[in-house]
Amino acid sequence: MPVGRDGWFEAARPIRVEGGIKARSKRGSIGEQWWSRRFIDILERVCDAGRLSRGRAYARRGQVLDLDLGPGLVKARVQGSRPEPYDVSVRITAYGAREWAGLVEALAAQALHRAKLLAGEMPPEIEDVFSGCGLPLFPGERGLDMACSCPDWGFPCKHLSAVLYLLAEAFDGDPFLVLAWRGMGREALLDALRATGGGGHGGGVQGGGVQGGPGGGIPELLDVADVPFAERIGDFYESGASPARLGPPADPGSPPDLLLRALDPPQVKARHIPLLDLLRPAYRTLAAEENE
Repeated sequence: MPVGRDGWFEAARPIRVEGGIKARSKRGSIGEQWWSRRFIDILERVCDAGRLSRGRAYARRGQVLDLDLGPGLVKARVQGSRPEPYDVSVRITAYGAREWAGLVEALAAQALHRAKLLAGEMPPEIEDVFSGCGLPLFPGERGLDMACSCPDWGFPCKHLSAVLYLLAEAFDGDPFLVLAWRGMGREALLDALRATGGGGHGGGVQGGGVQGGPGGGIPELLDVADVPFAERIGDFYESGASPARLGPPADPGSPPDLLLRALDPPQVKARHIPLLDLLRPAYRTLAAEENE
Protein backbone atom coordinates (compact mmCIF):
# COMPACT_ATOMS: atom_id res chain seq x y z
CA MET A 1 0.00 0.00 0.00
CA PRO A 2 1.24 3.56 -0.69
CA VAL A 3 2.44 5.87 2.05
CA GLY A 4 -0.32 8.28 3.00
CA ARG A 5 0.07 11.98 3.74
CA ASP A 6 -0.21 11.27 7.46
CA GLY A 7 3.03 9.28 7.42
CA TRP A 8 1.74 5.72 7.63
CA PHE A 9 0.79 3.05 5.09
CA GLU A 10 -2.81 3.29 3.97
CA ALA A 11 -5.07 2.67 1.03
CA ALA A 12 -5.77 5.58 -1.28
CA ARG A 13 -9.33 6.03 -0.02
CA PRO A 14 -11.23 5.03 3.12
CA ILE A 15 -13.77 2.25 2.85
CA ARG A 16 -17.13 3.70 1.95
CA VAL A 17 -19.74 3.60 4.71
CA GLU A 18 -23.49 3.19 4.35
CA GLY A 19 -25.53 4.82 7.10
CA GLY A 20 -22.67 6.67 8.78
CA ILE A 21 -23.10 9.98 10.63
CA LYS A 22 -22.68 12.81 8.13
CA ALA A 23 -21.98 16.42 9.02
CA ARG A 24 -24.80 18.77 8.04
CA SER A 25 -22.29 21.35 6.84
CA LYS A 26 -21.24 20.65 3.25
CA ARG A 27 -18.50 23.26 2.91
CA GLY A 28 -16.62 25.89 4.89
CA SER A 29 -16.43 25.85 8.67
CA ILE A 30 -18.45 23.58 10.96
CA GLY A 31 -20.39 24.94 13.92
CA GLU A 32 -23.02 27.68 13.86
CA GLN A 33 -23.86 28.57 17.46
CA TRP A 34 -21.51 30.45 19.76
CA TRP A 35 -20.89 27.43 22.01
CA SER A 36 -19.97 25.08 19.13
CA ARG A 37 -17.77 27.74 17.52
CA ARG A 38 -16.04 28.22 20.87
CA PHE A 39 -15.23 24.50 20.90
CA ILE A 40 -14.06 24.55 17.26
CA ASP A 41 -11.85 27.59 17.92
CA ILE A 42 -10.03 25.63 20.64
CA LEU A 43 -9.50 22.68 18.28
CA GLU A 44 -8.22 24.81 15.42
CA ARG A 45 -5.80 26.56 17.75
CA VAL A 46 -4.13 23.41 19.03
CA CYS A 47 -4.57 20.82 16.26
CA ASP A 48 -2.77 20.30 12.97
CA ALA A 49 -4.61 22.17 10.21
CA GLY A 50 -4.04 19.47 7.61
CA ARG A 51 -5.46 16.68 9.73
CA LEU A 52 -8.40 18.87 10.73
CA SER A 53 -9.13 19.44 7.04
CA ARG A 54 -9.07 15.71 6.32
CA GLY A 55 -11.17 15.16 9.44
CA ARG A 56 -13.83 17.53 8.07
CA ALA A 57 -13.84 15.52 4.84
CA TYR A 58 -14.31 12.30 6.83
CA ALA A 59 -17.15 13.89 8.81
CA ARG A 60 -18.90 15.09 5.65
CA ARG A 61 -18.43 11.73 3.94
CA GLY A 62 -20.09 9.85 6.81
CA GLN A 63 -17.07 7.81 7.92
CA VAL A 64 -18.06 8.03 11.61
CA LEU A 65 -20.19 5.00 12.41
CA ASP A 66 -21.49 6.03 15.83
CA LEU A 67 -21.00 8.69 18.48
CA ASP A 68 -21.81 8.28 22.16
CA LEU A 69 -21.51 11.05 24.77
CA GLY A 70 -21.50 10.54 28.53
CA PRO A 71 -20.09 12.37 31.57
CA GLY A 72 -16.46 13.09 30.78
CA LEU A 73 -16.26 10.74 27.80
CA VAL A 74 -17.13 10.67 24.10
CA LYS A 75 -16.70 7.34 22.29
CA ALA A 76 -16.95 6.73 18.56
CA ARG A 77 -16.00 4.31 15.80
CA VAL A 78 -14.57 5.62 12.55
CA GLN A 79 -14.18 3.65 9.33
CA GLY A 80 -10.82 4.27 7.73
CA SER A 81 -9.01 2.46 4.94
CA ARG A 82 -8.65 -0.81 6.85
CA PRO A 83 -11.50 -3.31 7.29
CA GLU A 84 -11.75 -2.88 11.07
CA PRO A 85 -13.13 0.52 12.22
CA TYR A 86 -10.93 2.55 14.56
CA ASP A 87 -11.97 3.21 18.16
CA VAL A 88 -11.86 6.87 19.17
CA SER A 89 -12.22 8.36 22.65
CA VAL A 90 -12.23 11.99 23.83
CA ARG A 91 -12.13 12.63 27.58
CA ILE A 92 -12.52 15.76 29.68
CA THR A 93 -12.95 16.29 33.42
CA ALA A 94 -16.53 15.65 34.54
CA TYR A 95 -17.48 17.71 37.60
CA GLY A 96 -18.82 16.00 40.70
CA ALA A 97 -21.83 16.65 42.91
CA ARG A 98 -20.14 19.29 45.09
CA GLU A 99 -18.88 21.24 42.08
CA TRP A 100 -22.25 21.13 40.33
CA ALA A 101 -24.00 22.27 43.52
CA GLY A 102 -21.88 25.43 43.43
CA LEU A 103 -22.53 25.89 39.71
CA VAL A 104 -26.30 25.55 40.10
CA GLU A 105 -26.23 28.05 42.96
CA ALA A 106 -24.27 30.51 40.83
CA LEU A 107 -26.60 30.04 37.84
CA ALA A 108 -29.73 30.37 39.98
CA ALA A 109 -28.37 33.63 41.43
CA GLN A 110 -28.61 35.16 37.94
CA ALA A 111 -32.33 35.43 37.19
CA LEU A 112 -31.95 35.89 33.44
CA HIS A 113 -29.45 33.04 33.08
CA ARG A 114 -31.76 30.75 35.02
CA ALA A 115 -34.79 31.73 32.92
CA LYS A 116 -32.93 31.21 29.65
CA LEU A 117 -31.64 27.79 30.67
CA LEU A 118 -35.13 26.75 31.76
CA ALA A 119 -36.35 27.94 28.35
CA GLY A 120 -33.79 25.71 26.63
CA GLU A 121 -31.33 28.48 25.71
CA MET A 122 -27.61 28.77 26.41
CA PRO A 123 -26.70 32.34 27.47
CA PRO A 124 -23.16 33.39 26.46
CA GLU A 125 -22.53 34.61 30.00
CA ILE A 126 -22.70 31.03 31.31
CA GLU A 127 -19.01 30.67 30.48
CA ASP A 128 -18.24 33.51 32.92
CA VAL A 129 -20.36 31.83 35.61
CA PHE A 130 -18.31 28.65 35.25
CA SER A 131 -15.05 30.62 35.30
CA GLY A 132 -16.19 32.46 38.43
CA CYS A 133 -16.53 29.09 40.15
CA GLY A 134 -13.03 28.13 39.04
CA LEU A 135 -14.44 25.48 36.67
CA PRO A 136 -13.98 25.98 32.93
CA LEU A 137 -16.96 25.17 30.73
CA PHE A 138 -14.85 24.38 27.68
CA PRO A 139 -11.62 22.40 27.77
CA GLY A 140 -8.43 24.39 27.34
CA GLU A 141 -5.45 23.47 25.21
CA ARG A 142 -4.54 20.66 27.63
CA GLY A 143 -8.04 19.79 28.73
CA LEU A 144 -8.72 17.10 26.11
CA ASP A 145 -7.42 13.55 26.52
CA MET A 146 -7.83 12.00 23.05
CA ALA A 147 -6.99 8.57 21.67
CA CYS A 148 -7.50 6.62 18.43
CA SER A 149 -6.61 3.00 17.69
CA CYS A 150 -5.22 3.85 14.23
CA PRO A 151 -1.43 3.64 13.60
CA ASP A 152 -1.13 7.30 12.60
CA TRP A 153 1.62 8.98 14.61
CA GLY A 154 0.14 12.44 14.03
CA PHE A 155 -2.09 13.97 16.68
CA PRO A 156 -4.93 14.33 16.45
CA CYS A 157 -5.41 12.05 13.45
CA LYS A 158 -8.13 12.60 10.88
CA HIS A 159 -10.36 10.04 12.63
CA LEU A 160 -10.24 12.02 15.86
CA SER A 161 -10.73 15.25 13.94
CA ALA A 162 -13.86 13.88 12.25
CA VAL A 163 -15.33 12.94 15.65
CA LEU A 164 -14.51 16.37 17.10
CA TYR A 165 -16.26 18.15 14.24
CA LEU A 166 -19.35 15.96 14.54
CA LEU A 167 -19.31 16.60 18.27
CA ALA A 168 -19.38 20.35 17.58
CA GLU A 169 -22.39 19.86 15.31
CA ALA A 170 -24.10 17.84 18.03
CA PHE A 171 -23.51 20.80 20.37
CA ASP A 172 -25.16 23.01 17.74
CA GLY A 173 -28.34 20.95 17.94
CA ASP A 174 -28.39 20.59 21.74
CA PRO A 175 -26.26 23.00 23.83
CA PHE A 176 -27.03 20.97 26.96
CA LEU A 177 -24.69 18.26 25.63
CA VAL A 178 -21.83 20.60 26.56
CA LEU A 179 -23.04 20.48 30.16
CA ALA A 180 -23.78 16.75 30.04
CA TRP A 181 -20.18 16.15 28.98
CA ARG A 182 -19.15 18.04 32.11
CA GLY A 183 -21.30 15.74 34.23
CA MET A 184 -24.82 17.23 34.45
CA GLY A 185 -27.52 16.12 32.00
CA ARG A 186 -30.24 18.43 30.75
CA GLU A 187 -33.13 17.16 32.89
CA ALA A 188 -31.02 16.92 36.04
CA LEU A 189 -29.85 20.51 35.60
CA LEU A 190 -33.32 21.88 34.85
CA ASP A 191 -34.80 20.02 37.83
CA ALA A 192 -32.08 21.47 40.07
CA LEU A 193 -32.73 25.00 38.78
CA ARG A 194 -36.50 24.61 39.25
CA ALA A 195 -35.85 23.42 42.81
CA THR A 196 -34.17 26.73 43.59
CA GLY A 197 -37.50 28.47 43.00
CA GLY A 198 -35.62 31.36 41.41
CA GLY A 199 -34.24 32.37 44.77
CA GLY A 200 -31.86 29.61 45.68
CA HIS A 201 -34.24 27.96 48.15
CA GLY A 202 -35.21 24.36 47.91
CA GLY A 203 -33.62 21.09 46.87
CA GLY A 204 -30.02 20.16 46.32
CA VAL A 205 -27.98 18.84 43.44
CA GLN A 206 -27.05 15.19 43.62
CA GLY A 207 -26.46 15.37 47.32
CA GLY A 208 -25.15 18.96 47.42
CA GLY A 209 -27.32 21.69 48.90
CA VAL A 210 -28.00 24.85 46.95
CA GLN A 211 -28.62 27.90 49.08
CA GLY A 212 -29.88 31.32 48.06
CA GLY A 213 -31.41 34.37 49.61
CA PRO A 214 -29.36 37.23 51.09
CA GLY A 215 -25.74 37.18 50.05
CA GLY A 216 -26.08 34.17 47.77
CA GLY A 217 -29.24 34.05 45.66
CA ILE A 218 -31.91 36.04 43.89
CA PRO A 219 -33.78 38.58 46.07
CA GLU A 220 -37.24 37.39 46.96
CA LEU A 221 -39.49 39.73 45.00
CA LEU A 222 -42.55 38.64 46.97
CA ASP A 223 -40.90 39.18 50.34
CA VAL A 224 -43.12 42.16 51.25
CA ALA A 225 -44.30 43.07 54.74
CA ASP A 226 -47.97 42.30 55.39
CA VAL A 227 -49.62 45.68 56.02
CA PRO A 228 -53.39 46.04 56.69
CA PHE A 229 -55.27 47.26 53.61
CA ALA A 230 -56.69 50.29 55.40
CA GLU A 231 -53.17 51.59 56.09
CA ARG A 232 -51.95 51.41 52.50
CA ILE A 233 -55.08 52.10 50.44
CA GLY A 234 -53.28 54.99 48.72
CA ASP A 235 -50.47 52.86 47.29
CA PHE A 236 -52.12 49.46 47.21
CA TYR A 237 -51.57 48.99 43.48
CA GLU A 238 -47.89 49.97 43.53
CA SER A 239 -45.11 47.38 43.45
CA GLY A 240 -43.97 46.14 46.84
CA ALA A 241 -40.39 45.85 45.58
CA SER A 242 -38.15 48.74 44.60
CA PRO A 243 -36.94 49.04 40.98
CA ALA A 244 -33.40 48.24 42.22
CA ARG A 245 -34.58 44.88 43.61
CA LEU A 246 -36.40 44.07 40.41
CA GLY A 247 -33.05 44.08 38.61
CA PRO A 248 -32.15 45.11 35.08
CA PRO A 249 -34.66 44.84 32.24
CA ALA A 250 -34.76 41.66 30.22
CA ASP A 251 -32.24 41.15 27.46
CA PRO A 252 -33.74 42.77 24.33
CA GLY A 253 -32.69 39.68 22.42
CA SER A 254 -34.81 37.39 24.60
CA PRO A 255 -37.98 35.91 23.09
CA PRO A 256 -41.18 37.63 24.27
CA ASP A 257 -42.54 34.36 25.69
CA LEU A 258 -39.39 33.60 27.71
CA LEU A 259 -41.29 33.63 31.02
CA LEU A 260 -43.88 31.20 29.68
CA ARG A 261 -41.11 28.83 28.63
CA ALA A 262 -39.38 29.01 32.00
CA LEU A 263 -42.40 28.35 34.21
CA ASP A 264 -44.10 25.00 34.63
CA PRO A 265 -47.19 24.99 32.36
CA PRO A 266 -50.50 25.31 34.24
CA GLN A 267 -52.92 22.41 33.81
CA VAL A 268 -55.61 24.71 32.44
CA LYS A 269 -57.36 24.55 29.06
CA ALA A 270 -59.85 26.83 27.33
CA ARG A 271 -62.07 25.02 24.83
CA HIS A 272 -59.63 22.10 24.96
CA ILE A 273 -56.66 24.35 24.08
CA PRO A 274 -53.80 24.53 26.65
CA LEU A 275 -53.57 27.95 28.27
CA LEU A 276 -49.95 28.47 27.20
CA ASP A 277 -50.90 27.95 23.54
CA LEU A 278 -53.34 30.84 23.92
CA LEU A 279 -50.94 33.11 25.82
CA ARG A 280 -47.88 32.77 23.53
CA PRO A 281 -49.43 34.59 20.51
CA ALA A 282 -50.64 37.35 22.84
CA TYR A 283 -47.13 37.83 24.28
CA ARG A 284 -45.63 37.97 20.79
CA THR A 285 -48.26 40.43 19.56
CA LEU A 286 -47.65 42.74 22.53
CA ALA A 287 -43.89 42.60 21.97
CA ALA A 288 -44.32 43.41 18.26
CA GLU A 289 -46.55 46.39 19.03
CA GLU A 290 -44.03 47.68 21.58
CA ASN A 291 -41.22 47.57 19.01
CA GLU A 292 -43.17 49.44 16.33
